[in-house]
Amino acid sequence: MTSWPIEHLLPHAGRMIWLDRVMSWDADTIVCERVVRRGGLATEPNGLPAWAGIELMAQAIAAWNGCQVLSTGGTVRPGFLLGTRAYRANVDVFPLGATLRVHAVRAFHDDDGMGSFVCRIDAPGVEAEARLTVFSPPDPSPFLDPRNHLDPKATP
Repeated sequence: MTSWPIEHLLPHAGRMIWLDRVMSWDADTIVCERVVRRGGLATEPNGLPAWAGIELMAQAIAAWNGCQVLSTGGTVRPGFLLGTRAYRANVDVFPLGATLRVHAVRAFHDDDGMGSFVCRIDAPGVEAEARLTVFSPPDPSPFLDPRNHLDPKATP
């Protein structure tokens, strides 16, 4: 198993990278880690709000995709979180100092880039889980080109 720095696996930069590292990965799963620290993006005085778990899960899936493409000599590309079902967390805040283990297991993934992953976050006293639907098209440029979006100021 080859391992890359997290910033090589994600199409994010700087403070937008919420994960610290990949612990393990294979063809269907990934386990990432994040230590909740003061000063992190979205971190509040007592920790990271539990709603941020969805972004941690989405970034774990993006890191899984990054591992897959880099292991075959490909290039990391943007993907899209389409939605989640029944995100549940047993806490309102992931506490400062907590080491969060973010797990994502591929339930479905097709050649067009649609995927579904069962995800969870574990730490002492912390449990969160959800199923995320994602889309990582072979060519994301049409989805990122602002000319392909409706202009709300345009008249029909």
